[in-house]
Amino acid sequence: MFARVTRYRMKKESIEAAKSMLAELKPQIMSLPGMLNFINVVNDDGYGYVISVVESEEISNANQDKVQAIWTLFAEHLAEPPVADGFMVLMNEANR
Repeated sequence: MFARVTRYRMKKESIEAAKSMLAELKPQIMSLPGMLNFINVVNDDGYGYVISVVESEEISNANQDKVQAIWTLFAEHLAEPPVADGFMVLMNEANR
């Protein structure tokens, strides 16, 4: 497994609008090839992270054009461009 962790900064006044957009885009995000988990967190100041866990680094890299297109939809809500890093997943567990 591979995780792409993306740091972003949203305009504080745009958090609610972006939250609504994210709900609408959920099917598109979750249908990205190899997508296993998707977490988006943000604080009151607009700083946040997206953590996407996919089957492999190769699949994550192959998804980059689609991911960039999704980020472009949020452009008006962002205070600065997102910055992504990739990581090997050592553990991915959940209590459900």
